[in-house]
Parts: sequence; C-alpha cells; structure tokens
Amino acid sequence: MAHTIFIVEDDDKIASLLKKHIERYEYKVYLASQFNDIKKEFIEYTPHLVLLDVNLPRFDGFYWCRQIRTISNCPIIFISARNSEMDQVMAIENGADDYITKPFNFDVVMAKIKSLLRRTYGSYANTIQPHIYEVSGLYLFYDQHVVEWEQRKVELTKKEFILLECLLKKVGKIVAREELLEALWNDADFVDDNTLSVNVTRVRKKLQSLGIENAIETIRGVGYKITDTWSETT
Repeated sequence: MAHTIFIVEDDDKIASLLKKHIERYEYKVYLASQFNDIKKEFIEYTPHLVLLDVNLPRFDGFYWCRQIRTISNCPIIFISARNSEMDQVMAIENGADDYITKPFNFDVVMAKIKSLLRRTYGSYANTIQPHIYEVSGLYLFYDQHVVEWEQRKVELTKKEFILLECLLKKVGKIVAREELLEALWNDADFVDDNTLSVNVTRVRKKLQSLGIENAIETIRGVGYKITDTWSETT
C-alpha cells in the first residue's frame, strides 16, 4: 500500500513541484486547499506524513502542527523560508519531527520523507491510524471513545459512544428508537425504553460539559434527532 503525503503549502508553485516530485516515488499526495481548517482536511485524507509550511493564511504552521498532534502522531516535516534557530526550535516544541529550510533540495526532502516513513511505519512500528469521525468541528475518536469540541474532550462509555455515533451519522434527521435500541443492544425486545432515555440523558450531559446545549432533541413517539447547534457558536 502506497503511503499518503499531505502537503500544506499556500505557494501553488512550490506545492505543485513538491507533489510532482514525490509522486515519482509512487506516493499518494494531497495538497491542502482549506487553509482555514487544516485539521479537517487531515482527518479526511488520514495521511502517513505531513509537509507543513510555517507562513500560512489565517493560522501559522505551528498552530496547525499542534492541532494535528491532538489527534495523530504521524510524522510532520516543516518546510519554510524562515531559517532562524528559534523557528526550528518552535517547530520541534510544537510537535514537528524535522525542519527543512527553503530553498531546498528535492533529494534531501525525499531522503527525510523515506527515513521518517521507515522509522514510523516499519515492521516494528505501530501503523494503526486513529479512526476519527467529524461533524462541523465535533470529533469522535473511536480508539479512545472520546468526543472533542473546541479542543475540549470528554470520555464516553461504550454505549454512549455508539449512541452519539448513530445520531451524528444522521445529523439533522430523526433516528428511530428501534434503530438506536438495535445498535446498542443485540436483543432490543428485552430492553426497557427507559434504558435508552437514560443513555440519551447521559450523552446530553457529556455534550453540555463541552459547552454544547440543546443538540439532541426528543421526537415523541418516534426517536431522537441531533442538530449541529455547536457550529452556530463557532
């Protein structure tokens, strides 16, 4: 399986040249396009390695490096025209693995990419990528049973996590009680409806602890619906 490289560079010419060169080595390459939400694009592509510029629109590369580090340990290499020692120190302190200054040599870039990929995804490395689901900036982390919003996290029980996942995958639509019961319990016929209501109440409280109010609505006699009310406050 070819490794995936995510290039976060707002200079179209540099980004295009990097992409073209890296693809010669049969890597899959994605270029960032949503510079206001690099974290979202990162989750969409789930890359094995990131090439990250420092000077970017809205937020700089140090910010996005920190954001990526909240959800992944994949290798991050800064490529920047800023060549001061302090910039390199800041890059490492913010979670980067390496720093290359512009103008750069393509062969050096490839050597560093290959080295980090071998070190991270070699036969003795843990190659499992985190499974993450995102809706309007709200993140579900499958490997941790954690929900995150605005850099705040809360842990969910297994049942709470499944319940929230079912609702989020049909955001804005009604999810029938029967569907939720079947997802949460193998034999829904022997589960009291009140048990589902209790779990919904618990999920509501967990969301409230993140600052999210009135997201889950009870549709009497039918089921429940979640609306991305949290997106209105960002």
